[in-house]
Amino acid sequence: MNVTVASTQMACSWDIAANIDRAERLVRESARAGAQIILLQELFETPYFCIDVQEQHFGLAHALQESATIKRFQAVARELEVVLPVSFFEHAGLAYYNAVAIIDADGRIAGHYRKSHIPQFPVYEEKYYFSPGDTGFLAVDTRYGRIGVAVCWDQWFPEAARAMVLQGAEILFYPTAIGSELYSPELDSKDHWQTVMRGHAAANVVPVVASNRVGKESSGELGMEFYGSSFITDCTGAMLATADRSSEGFLTATLDLDSSREYRRSWGVFRDHRPDLYGALLTLDGKHGFDGKHATSGRVT
Repeated sequence: MNVTVASTQMACSWDIAANIDRAERLVRESARAGAQIILLQELFETPYFCIDVQEQHFGLAHALQESATIKRFQAVARELEVVLPVSFFEHAGLAYYNAVAIIDADGRIAGHYRKSHIPQFPVYEEKYYFSPGDTGFLAVDTRYGRIGVAVCWDQWFPEAARAMVLQGAEILFYPTAIGSELYSPELDSKDHWQTVMRGHAAANVVPVVASNRVGKESSGELGMEFYGSSFITDCTGAMLATADRSSEGFLTATLDLDSSREYRRSWGVFRDHRPDLYGALLTLDGKHGFDGKHATSGRVT
């Protein structure tokens, strides 16, 4: 089974309607180029408001079933017969999440993921806005294959990728917002960022698709520049398509899922992996509840 995927990247302003229009335009252009699963970047409706702490930004959140943006992209997905993982700021009762609605090609919501790992760094003040997700890592059936979706900081954790693939995910998607560092202006994490996800592809023998934003954004005296560089890999981690650091647009690549499945099966990493020895992963310090050889009763006490 061949599936054509797309990764998009764009700049965002406080003209929210214009951001959503731009995102839809990229989806339509990607679909015209043959894409069947199209990834938009993290929190594309607005600028990356987590640059600083402002209580008023909680007003940007919407419940999943009430989000006009989600409803709009459900209609677009249905019309174009494409799968759309759509990142949004979710309001659920008294909680707020950095979430993704996975919209299938018939417009229905096939899956709903809440970001699990929430970062806290200067200009990445996400712990102020978001609760840690409670959905766990998911593999979601869509018209064009079973996919896994995680969000930005999740992509630095190999356990997340492995959990999705163990549940049958055939492609991993990572909507992202990453760029410059406030107190380390000399740091350019682009290569590290790409490498860690290429490692997920190679270690799990599945293709990876990542979408990042571009442009400069600021709030008050704080600002940052996003470095784009969205990309698509094959199931060995080899780059199939890569965007530059500043241009808006999209990338596409056609993936042979049958070939990836055969290679994954023959390579043996899932035949030989040893979850019975990984009890230390259930701890924060590698020791508590684990004697170095065997997990104690399979749970942390």
